Amino acid sequence: MPLLLDVQAAPVDAVHAANCVTVGLINNMPDAALEATERQFVDLIRASARNAVVRLQLFAIPEVPRSDTARRDMAGRYRPLRALWDSRLDGLIVTGTEPRCENLKDEPYWGAVSEVIDWARHNTASTIWSCLAAHAAVLQSDGIERRAFKQKLSGLFECRAVAPHPMLRGAALPLAVPHSRCNDLPEAALKAGGYRILTRSAEAGVDMFARQDQSLHLFLQGHPEYEPDTLLREYRRDVGRYLRGERAHYPAAPRGYFDRDAAALADAFRKRALRDRRGDLIRAFPKRALETGIAASWRATAIAIYENWFDYLKGRKAERRPPNLPRRRAWRDWPAAAQPAPAAS
Repeated sequence: MPLLLDVQAAPVDAVHAANCVTVGLINNMPDAALEATERQFVDLIRASARNAVVRLQLFAIPEVPRSDTARRDMAGRYRPLRALWDSRLDGLIVTGTEPRCENLKDEPYWGAVSEVIDWARHNTASTIWSCLAAHAAVLQSDGIERRAFKQKLSGLFECRAVAPHPMLRGAALPLAVPHSRCNDLPEAALKAGGYRILTRSAEAGVDMFARQDQSLHLFLQGHPEYEPDTLLREYRRDVGRYLRGERAHYPAAPRGYFDRDAAALADAFRKRALRDRRGDLIRAFPKRALETGIAASWRATAIAIYENWFDYLKGRKAERRPPNLPRRRAWRDWPAAAQPAPAAS
């Protein structure tokens, strides 16, 4: 089914709108990753919307720091956040961004994100909160504080099912999921707050969790939308920061991501950088050679998760159809027997 990137302020044809789901994407990633993140979600939505027509609208939070060049580039595609309040979305995706402050409430965009969190609860059938956005959502809703890792968590992790849920239908278990974050959410606090843990990793902790109120909230600490080389590009960025003296310690290579030869190559460059730390050494970083040794095995997982999400949005949209038309059942009243059983941990 097609994906329609809706960059116009005017509504689409009413007949067409009745036969598609409308999804908003609030892209909060910094300038260097903005275009790549947009591409990742667009490609994933296109691959996952096999049984739906998806109308995608892009939104931007003005308080997220941007260069003038980035703002000009976004102007033709992204709606201002104020346009969200009067929009009629079926679903919403909110990305994370690179943290700058120890306390999330000190981030310049905190007030705007808080408004989005409250709005989404009453105005969407479901919202996906990605990485830092997930941390913001549980902080705003329940006061659950994230906790900082001693060093950044980066890599490809095996995540096992904890509880049955239709979101996991058709996904090969255990899931391989990329993670890239500096903070974590404590599982005990999430459970006490009424959140349902869906998948977790022994190394990375909670991966995906959910809660149903007026809207279905899906929280992803991982990044199933990532392209094969995204973790590599982030690793190279962090290596460059070390070489330029912008960070004190050389970054750890993404775990479970490189094959044996690529891991050895990455370690050889690390040793060279520790001996000869200078900014221009980044030009010798073996990115192309490392690309050949990437274990990118999560695409099918990502497609299955988002395909299930679109099925849910379609079901909820069907509930709002005229009463003389058949009602389609939504997840909230699916019988437990129809849900997949979790894999053994």
